[in-house]
Amino acid sequence: MRSGASEIDVHNMTEEQEMKVLLNRYKNIAVVGCSRDPRKAAHTVPKFMKEKGYKIIPVNPNADEIFGEKSYPSLLKIPDVFAKQIEIVNVFRPSDEAVEVVKQAVDLKVRFGKLKGVWLQEGIVSKEAAEIAKRYGLMIIMDRCIKVEYQKMWG
Repeated sequence: MRSGASEIDVHNMTEEQEMKVLLNRYKNIAVVGCSRDPRKAAHTVPKFMKEKGYKIIPVNPNADEIFGEKSYPSLLKIPDVFAKQIEIVNVFRPSDEAVEVVKQAVDLKVRFGKLKGVWLQEGIVSKEAAEIAKRYGLMIIMDRCIKVEYQKMWG
């Protein structure tokens, strides 16, 4: 990466541009609401991303382990050694929980500086969460499936 190109101006990008940047450049994803149930998208989607080479950190207070990875009860309970590597927070929680998840994501961004974006899955929309994310320089994707967008880009 060229000098000076590391910081991205998220205020002047389209959502499509943000998705391309997130999926092309960043490979460490914390999945909030990751599920052990193989019938749920919150399981199949992160499993697909893991199979495509992304590092997945499951976040689920009711699971000790998912995909052979230790699961954590919240973003803020992930040990610093792993939390400082997170670049994307992928969210499988109801819209009314998005603000709290984004606030926790912002905490990671402030503490470690590595986090670049928050991805709210299909059906998850929160204008307030989006405003908070943008205020802290995070890209925000809402109401889109990370797997579907990956497949659109790379088949």
